[in-house]
Amino acid sequence: MQTLVERVAAHIKAKFLAESSGHDWHHINRVWHLTRQIAAQEGANREIAELGALVHDIADWKFHDGDDSVGPREAEILLLREGASDAVIAAVVDIVATISYKGAGVTTAMQTLEGQCVQDADRLDAIGAIGIARCFAYGGHAGRLMHDPDEAPVMHQTAAAYKASKGASLNHFYEKLFLLKERMNTPTGRALAEPRHQFMEDFVVQFLAEWNVAG
Repeated sequence: MQTLVERVAAHIKAKFLAESSGHDWHHINRVWHLTRQIAAQEGANREIAELGALVHDIADWKFHDGDDSVGPREAEILLLREGASDAVIAAVVDIVATISYKGAGVTTAMQTLEGQCVQDADRLDAIGAIGIARCFAYGGHAGRLMHDPDEAPVMHQTAAAYKASKGASLNHFYEKLFLLKERMNTPTGRALAEPRHQFMEDFVVQFLAEWNVAG
């Protein structure tokens, strides 16, 4: 008989396997496995952390006209259907409601260790080589330019401003990705973030050198 985690994983895999914006099953699966690793090191409740990882992108606001209430609602419906307890549902829904980055000037602090593990895992998959690929994959999906030399990055001070942003993909490194290393919640997350952050910095230097070859 499958566990609750296994049942939820099967549902999420079927739902997101063909998604092409970088928010696909493979992203969720990586976040799931990173969450396991971090939770084991930090002593978090594994079931709640793993469920939070599996449903963290069940209905991302980016694909629902900026509505960040859809994700928690869809997570609750799925967990209820799969027979999760009220306590587990409450803990996981709170993770889904809090996980998203909402701008350089906006605090999105997780209140539970399990949520911190999931948030760190999600942010780890947003940086490094995979994070670079996902940034440009989403940018193409959203119709954004790769780079606009005349457009400066914006350090958004409100969630509304961040959600409304249509800036070029390279600006996203300055507006979010370079900031994530310092926003890791756990010692394990911070250690894992270091080499990924350095890879991104090196990439942007190389990108701009190649971009500017024509003067």
